[in-house]
Amino acid sequence: MTRRPRLPASARTALTFAIVGFVFALPLRELFRHQGPPMEEGFMLAFPDQVLDGQLPNRDFLHLYGPGSLWVLAGAFRAFGASLATERVVGLIQLLGIVATVTTLALAWGRRVALTAGLLCAIVVIPPVGLAALAWNGGIALTLGGVAVGLGARRRGDHAGRLLVGGALAGLGLLFRPDLALAVALGFGGLALGLGRRGKVRLLTGTAIGAAPILVHVALVGPATAIQGMVIDPVFKLRGGRSLPLPPSWDTLDGALQKGGRFLHPGWSLPAPAEPNQIFIWFFLLLGSVLTVAAVGVWGYRRDAVVFRHRVLLVVGLFGLGMLPQALQRPDSTHLAWVSCVPLAFLPVALRELHLLRRSPREHTSTARPSREVALRPGGDRLGRAGAFLPGAAVLLLVVLSVPYFTARPWLDYTRQSVLGRGVARWSVDNDGRNFWLSVKSVQEEVQRMLDDVGRMARPGDRVIVGPTDLRKTPYSDAYLYFLLPDLVPGTRYIEMDPGVANADDSGLDAEVAATDWLIQSNVWNPWSEPNQSRRFGSAEPNRVVRDRFCVVRDYGRWYRLLRQCR
Repeated sequence: MTRRPRLPASARTALTFAIVGFVFALPLRELFRHQGPPMEEGFMLAFPDQVLDGQLPNRDFLHLYGPGSLWVLAGAFRAFGASLATERVVGLIQLLGIVATVTTLALAWGRRVALTAGLLCAIVVIPPVGLAALAWNGGIALTLGGVAVGLGARRRGDHAGRLLVGGALAGLGLLFRPDLALAVALGFGGLALGLGRRGKVRLLTGTAIGAAPILVHVALVGPATAIQGMVIDPVFKLRGGRSLPLPPSWDTLDGALQKGGRFLHPGWSLPAPAEPNQIFIWFFLLLGSVLTVAAVGVWGYRRDAVVFRHRVLLVVGLFGLGMLPQALQRPDSTHLAWVSCVPLAFLPVALRELHLLRRSPREHTSTARPSREVALRPGGDRLGRAGAFLPGAAVLLLVVLSVPYFTARPWLDYTRQSVLGRGVARWSVDNDGRNFWLSVKSVQEEVQRMLDDVGRMARPGDRVIVGPTDLRKTPYSDAYLYFLLPDLVPGTRYIEMDPGVANADDSGLDAEVAATDWLIQSNVWNPWSEPNQSRRFGSAEPNRVVRDRFCVVRDYGRWYRLLRQCR
């Protein structure tokens, strides 16, 4: 009996990436036309416009992260036009970078393990915010990519160029999210173990080169303003109004956006815990994944430091530990997914390695350090080829059964809508050649009528502020409206409205309202309720200014009203 010829190794690797890419691509058609988060995606649409108009983050408008993502989006808008599609293509590239890098790192355990890791990463990282080009996803794609390039340098023994490139990628990622510094420090710490002085210097030099553009930003806005915007505001002023209970509540949804979005996706036919239970389970599943990956990585590295896959697991485990604070400060579904996309995807890898470590003898007993690390094939596995799939299949099943409403269910819904054209309805609001998708018809109808009125009555260069009907509470905003009114100038630095910041006594919002021409007020987010300081009333002065100086142009019904300065 003749055996069928096997595909070359390169072709099988390409097939692995093709399968992951196919799964990644299935929901994309719908993701390009579904509603993104109105404030988060809204300010990632509005901020690049501000940058192109010469405005500076931290100085001219509130921005809690590094300027890197805004520079990239502003460049994309300049090159391809300011549109929702352009922004989402950037978001697509960021997500693709995360999934591709996780799959590449997992290849050290073979193609089957890499396949399950890539699939897990895709179904976890895609649903939370779709293709919105948020800074966190860009930061993870770049910093994790830097880690992967650095690991490749250790494997090949070619430290010079690759270590510089790896460090530069990580530095660029810090321009997106400076709070990823802990993840980079821990990951690069594992990467640098056993590395000579020259190699460490190259790694640090590359990181410094990648992050160096932040000095331009600091010089433009001033050190005090940069520190205020990227450190004091997000770390100290914002936490009280954005933090959630730790651990998450068992019997209630703590996050306001999870409460509001719970009916956006069709039913789920498989048994599943209640939604609050799923968030609670996910939190501990994430903790267990982070600790397991890190612990197995440390064990493997201590047992045999020259085996490449042991260092990979060590570095990824440490990187995951550094990501964890993002989930601890606000454990809602979005932040849990943002952190889970690496350690949870690597949980099958850690389980596979744990099995191999327990069944295999020490693979390398020499204490001498070779010039390159050894990439041995996993050995000692009595389960055969199925052993590579079992951990991944088990973790996939665990995710599908325990947290489906925030992973598998939305992914399947987006896929069904993309392939079959059936699913959640969505409507577009359009103005001046720009659009944004909304999932509630009554909201879309009111917004469209309002945009038509503003376009007819406002003069180019007029100032506009978008805010809640009661400006004493500023938990959220429809920031996408600034993007849809490109001829008007944002009249406030609080395009992103945060509790304890925009409504603080010293925020200056009252003076901004007094100086604006138009005021768009929404009660969409009035029911916002979280167990934190976002429920507290702030300064009443902006409301006084509205009462004394503004006249209602039109009340559109349930959700919106348009006001202008009384003449």
